[in-house]
Amino acid sequence: MSTPRNDVPRNDDTPERPGASRPTSAPKPRSTRPSARGTKPRRGAKVAGSSRPAPRRQAPVPEPQQHGAYRRWYATLHPSLQLIGLQLWMPLFFIVGFCLCYVFAFHAPHPHDVPIALVGSDPTLVAAVQKALPGEFVFHTYDSLAAAKRDVLAGSMAVAYDPATNEFFKASAHQFQVASLVPATLTAVLTGIGVASPTVTELAPLPAWDEYGTVPMYVMLAWCIGGYMVAMFIGIMGGPLRHRTRMAVIVVGGLVISLITNTLAGPVVGAIHGHWIQLVLIAWGWIVAIGLAVNGLSYFVGRFIAAPAMICFVFLSMPSSGGAYPKWFMPEPFAWLNNVVVGSSMVDMIKHQIYGVGPGPARGLITMGCYAAAGLVLMYFGKKWWERRRIRAIVTGRTTMFQDANTANREFLGKERDAELERHGLESTETGTLSVLSDDDWEDARVGGDVFTGGRDGLETETTPTGRIPVQRPGSTRAGTGASRSLRSDVTAEHVGGGAGTGPRTRPVPRTEGSRAPVRSETSARVEATDEQPHGRHADR
Repeated sequence: MSTPRNDVPRNDDTPERPGASRPTSAPKPRSTRPSARGTKPRRGAKVAGSSRPAPRRQAPVPEPQQHGAYRRWYATLHPSLQLIGLQLWMPLFFIVGFCLCYVFAFHAPHPHDVPIALVGSDPTLVAAVQKALPGEFVFHTYDSLAAAKRDVLAGSMAVAYDPATNEFFKASAHQFQVASLVPATLTAVLTGIGVASPTVTELAPLPAWDEYGTVPMYVMLAWCIGGYMVAMFIGIMGGPLRHRTRMAVIVVGGLVISLITNTLAGPVVGAIHGHWIQLVLIAWGWIVAIGLAVNGLSYFVGRFIAAPAMICFVFLSMPSSGGAYPKWFMPEPFAWLNNVVVGSSMVDMIKHQIYGVGPGPARGLITMGCYAAAGLVLMYFGKKWWERRRIRAIVTGRTTMFQDANTANREFLGKERDAELERHGLESTETGTLSVLSDDDWEDARVGGDVFTGGRDGLETETTPTGRIPVQRPGSTRAGTGASRSLRSDVTAEHVGGGAGTGPRTRPVPRTEGSRAPVRSETSARVEATDEQPHGRHADR
């Protein structure tokens, strides 16, 4: 055991004196090594027992990246113009997407294979419909009127017809278009074969605040857009983030979007009455599922994540959802996509919750879980693939056109900042601070040009409205080296209405068209000519 330091015996012969300080002895060196329990060897440190370190492999020197003629020409454009050109794929994508999905799907909706629940049998009606409207309607025979009504409310049947009572049963809350068009079309066929006009019974009417049944479709669209946009910006700007951070942003962002959309659609707008908590939970789950799927895709497509996200959750989901027109009125492939897109499941869950029609929540929950699971799988493999691609790009020194344009634009903005400071009589030093230019070095370069093309930077040919920006420092009224600063402050005060040289910074001095240098009084000019002291940024040297 080592001896405590305060018990170390004295080894000097100096006698003790009252009031004198006791000499301190040198500390005894430690004879034991400090404990290394619980520590780990540092990265790159030698391993005990190894004779010599393993040789480190040197990465091969990458060959210079070869650019094509188009890329070399594109790099000569203005940096801001390069960035604009590299983002023009977005409006082009919107144009193509709207034409191929919305215009193609909705330009001529026509019924095909519409299921009709027929209670009992009516061969005359079936033969007449197949002759007058071939391929548009398919009759399904039911023995029970109650079963036929149940399937109409569930959405598997468009309408139900009972020949015994000559009566149609419809559910407008599930499909307003079907409930309006199908009974009218079949009524024309019935009257054509000599049957009286049937009566129409409403099983699930639409409320007054949703006259055409479009509220679920637009609420679904708001949920989809919110979900994919949160994950889209995470994929564009949050590549190095960990999985848990990305998922936390998606979960929190999904809750915020769910609260906002349902509050606006319900209590604020009044399009939905009641069911606020249930819709918040449903929207939260869907937004998180969509966000996870888009987040997983973002590892593979990078900054172009908006394209597959909008294709899956907007352009294809909207026409195939059945919110505007049912799948029996949509052309292929939108009729088949109704079985897999998120829009159809979301619309069905909303209708079932607020109107009590459509299939139950089981189909929607299964679809939600499938999209979330697919997103997690894509995240697991996509992160590794993205890291390998990133390291390969760093080692080989390869860059993209967008990266080159960003670098050029950053350098251009730095030069523009220095030029703007120079136009206001300032300059930026290497340390990032600002200093005042002398009068001889300062000139507004925007006075050149003509009325059509403007000045050098494309702006109007007007002088700087602020003129020279006077900078006043404490103690500027001192004699000697501060004489010129004091005189400058006096001139500034004369123009703006007075003020001491040691006071706060005064308002900028407006410049006139005919002068480029600040106005000086005769007194200050004489004193400066006599003293011959430097001014501006050299005043205090």
